Amino acid sequence: MSVPIGSVLSRSDDWISPKPSETYKQITARLWGKGLTLRREVAGSEIAAKRQIRAKSGQFLLSRIDARHGAFGIVPPELDGALVSTDFPCFEIDETKILPSYLQWYSRSETFVDLCRRSSEGSTNRVRLKEDVFLKLTLDLPSLEEQQRIAGRLDRAAELIARRSEAIAAAQAELNQLLAKAFARCIDGAPRRPMSEVAPLVRRPVDIDPSMGYPELGVRSFGRGTFHKPVLPGTEVGSKKLFEMSPGDLVFNIVFAWEGAVAIVQPEDAGRFGSHRFLTCVAEPDITTADFLLYYFQSPEGILQLNHASPGGAGRNRTLGLKKLQKIEVPIPPLGRQQWFNALNVTARRIQQIRIESTNDINALIPSLLDEVFNKKCAIV
Repeated sequence: MSVPIGSVLSRSDDWISPKPSETYKQITARLWGKGLTLRREVAGSEIAAKRQIRAKSGQFLLSRIDARHGAFGIVPPELDGALVSTDFPCFEIDETKILPSYLQWYSRSETFVDLCRRSSEGSTNRVRLKEDVFLKLTLDLPSLEEQQRIAGRLDRAAELIARRSEAIAAAQAELNQLLAKAFARCIDGAPRRPMSEVAPLVRRPVDIDPSMGYPELGVRSFGRGTFHKPVLPGTEVGSKKLFEMSPGDLVFNIVFAWEGAVAIVQPEDAGRFGSHRFLTCVAEPDITTADFLLYYFQSPEGILQLNHASPGGAGRNRTLGLKKLQKIEVPIPPLGRQQWFNALNVTARRIQQIRIESTNDINALIPSLLDEVFNKKCAIV
């Protein structure tokens, strides 16, 4: 049965004037069907608007600005009474025609997102969902019994997927713990030597040619490796100094080293450059390996060392000192023991990659199911 959205959703305008002495919850709508969550709790005196809309548990709420990006959801019990601005219209659900559980799933489908896109108008920076257009769009609505069957099927699938994802995460956490214990045994009683001896700083300054381009390399925080930046034209380098990075280098982003911005330059990173903010160290092959040092600097102890070597305030004010880095003393067990651990780490990373790919496949199941169930187009009456 084809019905207009306006026949199953009706606008709710429960306006209130925030009281300065009371505290209120505010809602934010996450993108791509991830639902609603608490934005923050604020005193009424901090709310600039004289009036706000009070949302109720069980209502359907969407963002006028980002509905076309999947920003909507059903208000959960814990957000009952939270306040929203006029940019977040709330709708009562007519449960005699559409079940909330069915709407929850349907709204996560590409069909519904397309509906929101079609009812959004405006310039690039001022696109807004138009309610009158939105409410005139129609959808093919099955019987309540069929809605219950579809929602139940998707609920069961989601539960199984969640269990599987939790099992994968638990197994990975256990593997990480075992690897950390193996590393602790490996360095137990090992002598400490400064970085200046085991992996001294190596700089390869570049003479800038204005007619050339210089592809830059970046380092992500939290041990997430390197990434490629755009090519920097030689004419735009100016007074900036560039240094060449070579595969196998242990590279530190001095601005974010304190939060684990350390990586090894990979073969595919060859021919890329970094500014003075990227320090490259080369492991002495008879003493240690870059892989072993990288694991150390990603461990709690190593991160703590980088924090101590990065004085200053929060964020970009915390900069890893060149001399301080070279003075950091790292554990250096016999090279054979380091290589044994490196091999163990390689195996662990392979297992982790398989689990990541498995998790990605699992996460793709719900969108596939939604596409299978809700693959019909909406129309305008």
